[in-house]
Amino acid sequence: MSSSEYREGSLEAPTRHPIDWKDPEFYNEEKLNTELERVFDICHGCRRCVSLCNAFPTLFDLVDESETMEVDGVDKKDYGKVVDHCYLCDLCYLTKCPYVPPHEWNVDFPHLMLQAKAINHKKGDSKLRDRILTSTDAVGSLAGIPVVAEIVNAANKNKVARNILDKTLGVHPDAIVPEYHSKTLRQRVKKHSPKQIAVESTETTQGKVAIFATCYCNRNTPDVGEDLIRLLQHNNIQTELVAQEKCCGMPKMELGDLEAVEKLKEYNIPRLAEMVDQGFDLIAPIPSCVLMYKQELPLLFPEDEQVKKVQNAFFDPFEYLMLRHKAGKLSTDFSNKLGKIAYHVPCHQRVQKIGMKTKELLELVPETTIEVIERCSGHDGTYAVKSEYHDISMKICRPVVNKIKQAEIDHYISDCPMAGDQIELGMEGSKKAESPFSLICHAYGLD
Repeated sequence: MSSSEYREGSLEAPTRHPIDWKDPEFYNEEKLNTELERVFDICHGCRRCVSLCNAFPTLFDLVDESETMEVDGVDKKDYGKVVDHCYLCDLCYLTKCPYVPPHEWNVDFPHLMLQAKAINHKKGDSKLRDRILTSTDAVGSLAGIPVVAEIVNAANKNKVARNILDKTLGVHPDAIVPEYHSKTLRQRVKKHSPKQIAVESTETTQGKVAIFATCYCNRNTPDVGEDLIRLLQHNNIQTELVAQEKCCGMPKMELGDLEAVEKLKEYNIPRLAEMVDQGFDLIAPIPSCVLMYKQELPLLFPEDEQVKKVQNAFFDPFEYLMLRHKAGKLSTDFSNKLGKIAYHVPCHQRVQKIGMKTKELLELVPETTIEVIERCSGHDGTYAVKSEYHDISMKICRPVVNKIKQAEIDHYISDCPMAGDQIELGMEGSKKAESPFSLICHAYGLD
């Protein structure tokens, strides 16, 4: 390739190839190892991604400690150590790697890790703990039973119980695990009659939204969902919850259980598509769930027209609100200032390529300044709670915590409540994480 051809390819926007996971060759372990060696060799020669997560330091240590100090000196049995540390944040693909498609080297590190995870899962190598942690609907349904919820929440705060959980299941005793609410978001919303609003559409938004509540927001942080609903309705946006839903599938995808992802897709997509047909836009309060519908499912099921329909109608909540603002449909009648806010931008929001819409909306509030932190919190839904990875996850989070501690702030927030919990753990009780939805509600005087 000539230098001019290289420059042209390297300056083009990254593109993503669909994942052909139903092709039997996708599960050919020998071909996988050949591709892993090829990509690892490229990564070893570059090393730009060393600060993103622990997958790359693990790879580079394996190379540097090998006899040849090259990838060919690494035992292929150790490739799995790199795979285990990848939690599919996609930051290497979209923010660091110069060799992603359309570059001829065609490096897609996260999707290669996904293929390795899928092969491991198909071989039966997934741990019981990991299968349980990613079964969010089943765990949430059991833990959400009123008496059970009280027992689970009490056990999660008990040192003896947590040490037992560490030894038996591999859940780190210091990791924050989510609280379960028997009174879910869905139950709370049912008790209130829908607010009748005169819907005003724009060129890009319909003026009414269906919220995919997410298993986490429904059972673990229903207050976050309530704040989102208040925020939307205050801005004259007709708001409903999707009538029925299951997990978006992101946890199972990170496990490599693509068959489970397909089953969840077959349940959710028809229900979401029906809401689109009724004139609703779609949003979800958790960035990972938004990303699942905007990017991951369309790449896993590129021929599914309903998936495409849902993809085109799905928005990040603040992306949606800023589109309303652009059309002159957002209230800027704020009654409370917010002061200085440290804003952690979650990985799964950064890779949506929408810009910092949360920051843009917060900056509309008078006497409010934003300190942006674009570093991974290291949580990844399940990575931070696993005994063998928790300390590493906290090390990844340390730069975020240090920035917050060094800044004289009034609040710190993350669009991802799990990332907020991880940061709060690192803050050691000095300050609590808050939801951006609740801060905006406060700015409006909706407390």
